[in-house]
Amino acid sequence: MPPFLTAIIDWLRAGYPDGVPESDYIPLLALLRRRLSDDEVRQIAAELASSGDLPDKTDIQVMITKVTNEMPSEADVSRVQARLEAHAWPDDGSADRG
Repeated sequence: MPPFLTAIIDWLRAGYPDGVPESDYIPLLALLRRRLSDDEVRQIAAELASSGDLPDKTDIQVMITKVTNEMPSEADVSRVQARLEAHAWPDDGSADRG
């Protein structure tokens, strides 16, 4: 099992030794949803910036999926896009922001 999942299971067992109550499933899933780390945001932005073309939202989503093997959240796409705009290109409004 991946270390990330092992850590989640250990955390759940410590917090819910008698099992997770049904009413806590939705809040727990919201808390446990994976987000990109700052290092992953930097890695993805650097990879996209190295192409020399201003990436659009789809390019960012594809790169996040390649790095994480998960569908990207809008928040993660926005974080990568903000990093690109701050560190690679001025935001002149010419890119498709989807």
